[in-house]
Amino acid sequence: MLSACASNMTRKDSAMREVDYGDVQVTEHRGHDDLLSAGLGLAGLAGLPSPFTRPLDPDVQELRRRAIQTSWKGIADLGPLGGYGTVYGGVPDVPGREYQAFARIPGARSPHRVLLQLPDNFDRQKRCLVVTASSGSRGIYGAIALAGAWGLPHGCAVAYTDKGTGAGYFDYADDSGVALDGRRAKRGEAELEFQPPPASPAAGIAIKHVHSGDNPEADWGGHVIQAAQFALAMLDRAFPAEAPFTPQNTKIIGAGISNGGGAVLQAAGLDQEHFFAGVVALEPNVHVKDRGRALYDYATEAAIWLPCALSADYFAATPLARGPRNVPLPAWPIRCASLRAQGKLGGNTVAVQAEQARQYLHARGWTDETMSTAASTTAFDLWRVIAAGYASAYLRRGATDMPCGFHYAAIGVGGLPGVADPVTRATWWADGSGIPPGNGIGLFGGVNVSADPTLIGSECLRALWTGDDHESQALHASVAATGARLPRKDLPLWVLHGAGDGLLPTAFSSEPYVAWLRGEGRRPIYWKVPHAQHFDAFLALPGFGEHHVPLLPYGYAALDRLWAYLYEGAAWPVDAPTPATTPRGAGSLERTTLGLP
Repeated sequence: MLSACASNMTRKDSAMREVDYGDVQVTEHRGHDDLLSAGLGLAGLAGLPSPFTRPLDPDVQELRRRAIQTSWKGIADLGPLGGYGTVYGGVPDVPGREYQAFARIPGARSPHRVLLQLPDNFDRQKRCLVVTASSGSRGIYGAIALAGAWGLPHGCAVAYTDKGTGAGYFDYADDSGVALDGRRAKRGEAELEFQPPPASPAAGIAIKHVHSGDNPEADWGGHVIQAAQFALAMLDRAFPAEAPFTPQNTKIIGAGISNGGGAVLQAAGLDQEHFFAGVVALEPNVHVKDRGRALYDYATEAAIWLPCALSADYFAATPLARGPRNVPLPAWPIRCASLRAQGKLGGNTVAVQAEQARQYLHARGWTDETMSTAASTTAFDLWRVIAAGYASAYLRRGATDMPCGFHYAAIGVGGLPGVADPVTRATWWADGSGIPPGNGIGLFGGVNVSADPTLIGSECLRALWTGDDHESQALHASVAATGARLPRKDLPLWVLHGAGDGLLPTAFSSEPYVAWLRGEGRRPIYWKVPHAQHFDAFLALPGFGEHHVPLLPYGYAALDRLWAYLYEGAAWPVDAPTPATTPRGAGSLERTTLGLP
């Protein structure tokens, strides 16, 4: 791996590109390394975590390899029954270069990481650039299984942004964060991915998405566009004889999944000058003012009500809704009792209370299908985790003043806050999801001493949405700032969403967005894919994959149709019938199950 730097880079061909990216790290990836899998191939990506030679001080190549592997495993079903690489998708060897830097939205306190993967097979005649944003709160490689896996084999350059999220965690215990190359560095030693204001060593751990003070979600569209502008500048640098690369001579395709899908739709709403040639968004976290429901709204509702509702007899056969001996998880009937004690439920049995909770959520727009797949999110306590982190981001709080008494810290002796293990700390950038808990970091606070200890924190988070004090008003204003804008009329736009998505239910997100577009004269294609849900990676869990199909194959298919339209003269479909899918079943995935040609 070779490294070089370029400073104060500007481009005279477009005022939009006169951006100072600071130091640009350039690395080469060939031989036993590549862009798509860091040399691991499909088998290596699916295998055990890529090892570190020096666990206390991993080198940059090993950190990058592990980050790519973690990102793949977080998005794609690489299990033996999932069909990746045989039924759909693939992980070919793609040699090339990477250009990486910290970019900054005007006015932002913290940078977002931008990365261009430029394959050696880049087709300078077709000039294709795919731009994406990480899914969830993941780091820079978070969308590689979608954008990289499709774009690089097509000879496209692929631009990434972490959109102000990522695992550049800052540990106040030793005043360290993450440098551009992924290694740990102390404050003042290097430019860091995230460097919060100084605080006591006991302040715990600060997370960029949660504690930057920027409400990064409001700028996700700008992050995507800035990543594409960075990529064009790097293409100019790589091929100076053929510069400039511009949106007029380079087709820019926006593609993203989950939060990354929401980010590319935000970017589409900022594009009134034909910056994008087309956009494909999978299961997007997209919010439209006065339509659907914002993630924070239904996440705080789900954190309180779903544990009880999933105790209903209706969900007795639902994967992850039952524990040993096919009984609900112990905390769930306790939640029913708590809600009954508050007068929110009646009845003297868990069965009656749970059914009432289920009907309550029905009235709020939840379907049985979305509640069933939300059993995984509920069992893993993700609703409370999401709400705590997003509340802090929306209210622009730091590590020491998160709402409702929450805070992050290393997990010490007895599960109490402690000091991070140095070996674990060294892996955070490669292994972290962007919002703990995980990797030795816990979410603390927001609990009391009771039979239902987490309810008090969840109710506090919910009150920030339902209340009308200054904090609630500030949170609502931040959520409103994340709303998508209307894309231009002639933009080819394809939205895909799993019908059974229990994390971002279609009724709250994609469907109101698509209806809004159609009401305003746009013509998006929309696939509500039967038997697909939010987490392809969960399909490898026992008892879960049998009931579903992965969503990634449909994203690849939509991108293939966009490619045919842009480069092969095919007509852009006025509509495309949603494939008729069937659940995978207990065996291996088959092509016929997907319902694709």
